[in-house]
Amino acid sequence: MTLAVAIHLYADVEVLDFAGPYEVFTTANRVFGRLHPQDELPFAVFTVASERVPVLARAGLVVLPDHAMAEHPYIDVLIVPGGVVDAELEQPEVIAWLARQSEGAVITASVCTGAFLLARAGLLTGKVVTTHWEDVADLRAMCPGLDVRTGVRWVDQGEIVSSAGISAGIDMSLHLVARLAGRDLAERTARQMDFDWTENRG
Repeated sequence: MTLAVAIHLYADVEVLDFAGPYEVFTTANRVFGRLHPQDELPFAVFTVASERVPVLARAGLVVLPDHAMAEHPYIDVLIVPGGVVDAELEQPEVIAWLARQSEGAVITASVCTGAFLLARAGLLTGKVVTTHWEDVADLRAMCPGLDVRTGVRWVDQGEIVSSAGISAGIDMSLHLVARLAGRDLAERTARQMDFDWTENRG
């Protein structure tokens, strides 16, 4: 069964936060396709933003989302990258959309400060999480009592998975490939990407 992997985009999103997971899941498809040319691919990867208009990511990269929030395929795995999230935190329709999609998703995962958006959507209550080392204190202040771990690349809480800063989203995404499509594919994907997969999890 092909799983739909949606990556949320917004203004000032960190480029590697979304591009890293995108590369992992699409590379996993490419590797799988070579090994099993007759089988359906494990992942269908696409991006979603509030509207289907160009998004100005951090450092000025312009990205055109595949879908708007009002019209997108069903989501099995939702990836919420970080970046400058202040404005996004104040968008009630975005927060409501994240909460709704998480209800039906197999996994909702955050990269870096994407954890703040999951927290605002009420998805981290009672969870162990992580975020960029520079933002740990702010996340703890936003959600007193939340168990925010440091010194780990990702934390897997079943339906909710969070990663530390920026490049840690690649490590987390490889872990998700292993969870969803097998360890062998994850290892082959890391090798194809020439990436030293760090499995320092919380």
